[in-house]
Amino acid sequence: MEITDRFRVSTPIDQTWKVLLDIERIAPCLPGAQLQEIDGDEFRGVVKVKVGPITAQYKGAARLAEVDEAGRRIVIDASGRDTRGQGNASAKILVTMTGDESGTEVSVHTDLSITGKVAQFGRGVLGDVSAKLLGQFVERLEADVLGGAPASDAPASAPAPPASAPAAATPADAAPAAAAPQQAQGPRRIESAEVEPVDLLATAGAPVGRRLIPVAIGAIVAFLLFRRWRRHR
Repeated sequence: MEITDRFRVSTPIDQTWKVLLDIERIAPCLPGAQLQEIDGDEFRGVVKVKVGPITAQYKGAARLAEVDEAGRRIVIDASGRDTRGQGNASAKILVTMTGDESGTEVSVHTDLSITGKVAQFGRGVLGDVSAKLLGQFVERLEADVLGGAPASDAPASAPAPPASAPAAATPADAAPAAAAPQQAQGPRRIESAEVEPVDLLATAGAPVGRRLIPVAIGAIVAFLLFRRWRRHR
């Protein structure tokens, strides 16, 4: 299933490029998504989706598969699995940018594969939902990220050492210090608040409602036939 969306922001293309590469910074702008840890170039977290009374939580990872600064092109590989084992999803997302100092046009092309309850809505409904969620993302991005200070090109500098150096470390003291780099390896946890699931019914509105009408009618008919069968036993 392929879905293509576009949006425009009022920031220069150089600044927009840096911001959209900063996954940790823009993750809170994604509806229903929560970044939980970073391991090298892999970003891990959950995406929560709600369909009526049913809530699905996809736990997975995304990585920057390709970053072409000269061509302003980013490719993201993402995959996730329903934590209840009722479906999975994978996506290859191509992001391209054009623009100048007055603003940036961003194109997002998603090749999506999804199974489980969410897949019942098909390309039409999911495309409509995608467009509306992208609109919410852009609103948050401009308000919370692009409207503030530009993204930094380098991590914050380490704090300066104290003015007076301590006495030379003994061999016993040196051992923990040597082990420190090993302890720093591995995934880095991201502390963030729990997010509300994306309500597909509320987001898509009428299209999803129309798609669910045949399902509801079928359930009612099955229930009535079952009651009639019980009375004639």
